[in-house]
Amino acid sequence: MITGELKNKIDSLWEIFWTGGLTNPLDVIEQMTYLMFIRDLDDADNLRAKESVMLDVPYQSIFTEEVMIGDRRIVGNQLKWSVFHDFPAQKMYSTVQEWVFPFIKNLHGNKESAYAKYMGDAIFKIPTPLMLDKIVTAMDEIYAQMELLKKADTRGDVYEYLLSKLATAGVNGQFRTPRHIIKMMVELMDPKVNEVICDPACGTSGFLVAVSEYLKDNKKEEVLFDRKNKEHYMNHMFHGFDMDRTMLRIGAMNMMTHGVDNPYIEYRDSLSDQNSDREIYSLILANPPFKGSLDYDTVSSDLLKMCKTKKTELLFLSLFIKMLQTGGRCACIVPDGVLFGSSKAHKAIRKELVEENCLEAVISMPSGVFKPYAGVSTAILIFTKTGHGGTDKVWFYDMRADGFSLDDKRTAIKENDIPDILQRFHSLEQETERKRTEQSFFVEKNEIVENEYDLSMNKYKEIEYIPIEYPSTREIMANLHELEEEVAKSLAELDEMLKQENNG
Repeated sequence: MITGELKNKIDSLWEIFWTGGLTNPLDVIEQMTYLMFIRDLDDADNLRAKESVMLDVPYQSIFTEEVMIGDRRIVGNQLKWSVFHDFPAQKMYSTVQEWVFPFIKNLHGNKESAYAKYMGDAIFKIPTPLMLDKIVTAMDEIYAQMELLKKADTRGDVYEYLLSKLATAGVNGQFRTPRHIIKMMVELMDPKVNEVICDPACGTSGFLVAVSEYLKDNKKEEVLFDRKNKEHYMNHMFHGFDMDRTMLRIGAMNMMTHGVDNPYIEYRDSLSDQNSDREIYSLILANPPFKGSLDYDTVSSDLLKMCKTKKTELLFLSLFIKMLQTGGRCACIVPDGVLFGSSKAHKAIRKELVEENCLEAVISMPSGVFKPYAGVSTAILIFTKTGHGGTDKVWFYDMRADGFSLDDKRTAIKENDIPDILQRFHSLEQETERKRTEQSFFVEKNEIVENEYDLSMNKYKEIEYIPIEYPSTREIMANLHELEEEVAKSLAELDEMLKQENNG
């Protein structure tokens, strides 16, 4: 969560847009995103140049000595944020409008790339040089504050906070997934360097960015220093679909800023016949929409065969199973109702997971995890597609704390189950002796079947009652009589004192 000084600075930046005449929240976020991207390009280019020197490998800066903008040759250095932010307002404005913006719109050579698709219609909407000058100064202050915080996920938190300002946030179930929950899910799945990954409801590409960062942090040599793996990482590993072009644009820029040159991010209704991807992906990570409008007539028929419903959360679970290749894995967030809902469709999808595939884990999360955007209770389902069963027992974990208070403020606290979840999930063989009274335990498949595939932890949890011995009724009555006598005695003494005072 964004709090304190950083929040105030972002609010002040928003106010600059607002008072300058840009009042549509989507426009504000798009313009902010473009400018953040321009600034990040400069930072990323400098970082890669330093790394190339350290590693003694060649690197061609995107800000080469001369850059072609239309039919003009421009000194590339002038397109760098660190250079033009010192220009006088009028010169800065003309530089950004006439040179920098066309430069970033045509930055990616592949016209079929996600970046080219969603930047092609990007428009520079900041109306005056003075307003741009104020915005650039304010953004420099925001980046300085982010640097002071020294948190790796601050950039993601800034995006999350900006997007929370959208009036439409939550209308289609599009509330943001907290960065630390995304990170936990990625670490649970431990992506490999040859994965083909998809998020069919990708939004701003939070899960895809987190996987790219995880691989760079944990498997850097395998990913970046192996030609075949690097080519796969840059061009074929990451796939994301969404129905919001603004989100897709932000997602494409987010991925490119994080060093993935050509992710496959596409405008697509994942639940419709428009999405023909079947048995392709080795890993799916997602937090699909739980509500919102659904055109039932366009839903793919093979999804309805598995689960006939209008509930998007159930249809997305069906979709994940269909999109995964055999042996492919999935970690997804679902509302609690999926775990215990009694409708035919609810039971059908749970039966599909337990009987036809290998359901590995159900991690229940507290309802405050998505505050302040939503108070819904959720869980993480982890499963492997087998097509022929494989569920012997399912691991349940009751997450009670995620490192933040569970109110709207979401301030940092000491209590945090995430490290324990990660440690236990990666050592499941040590969980077999855990009792049902503990925070995590296994449940055998046959017991789940007997309970109509109910996956709510409370169904299997045992509450340990500690016997408390109370005194007998005779003792209680004796104590009451003693107290009564003491009260009567005290009242008599008080009465006597009052009489003496009146007589005196």
